[in-house]
Amino acid sequence: MTDPEEKSIDSASVKMIKKAAADGVSTVFDRAEAIKPCPIGSQGICCKNCGMGPCRLPAPKKKDEEKAPRRGLCGATPETVAARNFIRMIAGGAAAHSDHARGVAETFLAMVKGEAPGYGIKDEQKLFQVALDFGVEIGDRDIMEIARDVGEIALAEFSRQDGELQFLKRAPLNRQKLWKEKGIAPRGVDREIVEIMHRTHMGVDQDYKNLLLQGTRAAIADGWGGSMIATELQDIMFGTPVPILGKVNLGVLKKDEVNLIIHGHEPLLSEMIVIAAQDAEMIDLAKAKGAKGINLAGICCTANEILMRHGIPLAGNMLQQELAIVTGAVDAMIVDIQCIMQSLPDVAQCYHTKVLTTSPKAKIPGAIHIEFSEHNAMESARAIVKTAIENYPNRPPNIEIPDEEFDLVAGFSHETINYLLGGIYRASYRPLNDNIINGRIRGIAGVVGCNNARVRHDDAHVTMVKELIKNDVIVLQTGCSAMACAKAGLLTPEAAREFAGEGLFSVCETVGIPPVLHVGSCVDNSRILMAATAVVKDGGLGDDISDLPAAGAAPEWMSEKAIAIGHYFVSSGVFTVFGVTWPTIGSEELTNCLFKEFEGITGGMWAFEPDPIKAAHLMIDHIDTKRKALGIDKARERILYDMAMRRELEAV
Repeated sequence: MTDPEEKSIDSASVKMIKKAAADGVSTVFDRAEAIKPCPIGSQGICCKNCGMGPCRLPAPKKKDEEKAPRRGLCGATPETVAARNFIRMIAGGAAAHSDHARGVAETFLAMVKGEAPGYGIKDEQKLFQVALDFGVEIGDRDIMEIARDVGEIALAEFSRQDGELQFLKRAPLNRQKLWKEKGIAPRGVDREIVEIMHRTHMGVDQDYKNLLLQGTRAAIADGWGGSMIATELQDIMFGTPVPILGKVNLGVLKKDEVNLIIHGHEPLLSEMIVIAAQDAEMIDLAKAKGAKGINLAGICCTANEILMRHGIPLAGNMLQQELAIVTGAVDAMIVDIQCIMQSLPDVAQCYHTKVLTTSPKAKIPGAIHIEFSEHNAMESARAIVKTAIENYPNRPPNIEIPDEEFDLVAGFSHETINYLLGGIYRASYRPLNDNIINGRIRGIAGVVGCNNARVRHDDAHVTMVKELIKNDVIVLQTGCSAMACAKAGLLTPEAAREFAGEGLFSVCETVGIPPVLHVGSCVDNSRILMAATAVVKDGGLGDDISDLPAAGAAPEWMSEKAIAIGHYFVSSGVFTVFGVTWPTIGSEELTNCLFKEFEGITGGMWAFEPDPIKAAHLMIDHIDTKRKALGIDKARERILYDMAMRRELEAV
């Protein structure tokens, strides 16, 4: 293996990579060295959608081959193959988010019916807002009657066969009009995903532009459908996040307490584990086993959920899941769905950690399965916590917990940002808009997404975000990207003084916020859509999301969910840059369509740039272009009006 220092910019991760090597444990960083990506598959031009393939369609290497047609056995061109592969990634990502949301909606309805003890309604105002969006009558009706209607409508959004998704009405009016005119307003979430799978079957849709339009419908159904439903119903049940102080990195593990890590994406179980771990009986059992208490920590997006609502510390992001076990101090790792490595039980065999799967959709050979059901959630949670406690005495002698842990402030929901900017009586995005117009804030960037072992862990996220805030671009973050920047100290108000440009710093200091706002988990990218819509509706910065001086990025993406997220931002009018690799690069025509022509369809477009500094400046250049189009590209001198000048204004 190459120098561990080259694998991550995070010193805690580097220490654990070295420890894993000393302990003879293989991690994702070793596998990334041993397994090289297929150059044809990574470019999107390998088709395995039927038994005649796989058909590989690489670009010709010799000049005399350039005129030879590049076609699969069925005649499919590189454009068709790449488009099919691309929108199948959208389907996979949208399915992951929407299936998460469906589970939340089912639990929500079970809660309303009294069939899910332990769950309740914590944010009535959010319930009323969603009810209004769904056209549910409020009046003097019982709150559970309102909630039942909301839950039934939410669940029906997945199987809707015609019409449009309810939450599309939240988008700016011009955006809604554009979607209708282009024929890309989604119907039911499931319908759009199924139609992708049908169209990409051998011998069906073979027009790459037509394929992209169906991918666009499914992506919008993810962002403005499945993901938004998950976020809203979770807020109603568990509370809408507000700013909260937390800790991040492997240093949050404790040598003298039972360490239980929650890893995955669904907060339905983790909310119950938080309660179970605070139960006096569980704490007494932990002490009886020799521990001082029970310490919960999170990895991936489940971590973001319980951080925002309970202040539970973050052990790390996706590429740190094996490294947490390598510390030797994790008594149990509880996993549900998405971004979970099958290698976890193998790594755990070298230590004492028990890996527990909880979802019937996601079992792993070698792990213990304790199935979670919302109908007896607390019983499942207590069984899980007890398993971790009873494993505490089995800890190995070679425990090494890195010292690294950092403060961060999380919990910046759309509602919270609105409140912080305007106060309780005048909650408004007006101060943000005004400071964008006057130039103190240059623009807005959403930097989100995964880690990718093909590049140096966390480096692209942190480098890009530092460059953006240095140039007065305020950054909103979710998922593993937010954790990367939290470990770099960028998610505290003090970071503005050290890293932000003068204009952004002045705003952050006045409001008391960090220059980088932690917005939540993967599904919570829908909060960024809502924030962008609020900026449009407050006025002064155009009539649609595509008019805003804003851009998005996923500099270390790796999952299909990232492609779905990126495409629903592009479909909502946002310029979006990805790093690491790009899955259509083998088709010049398709890539040109996504990178250039798509702006004429949705007002947003893609870009690919692996260098995070160059990518940041692509975003800044786009922001400056939008500022010029709005006529706010030049600084305006502040004039203090005297009485005579005011009278003159009144006379006019």
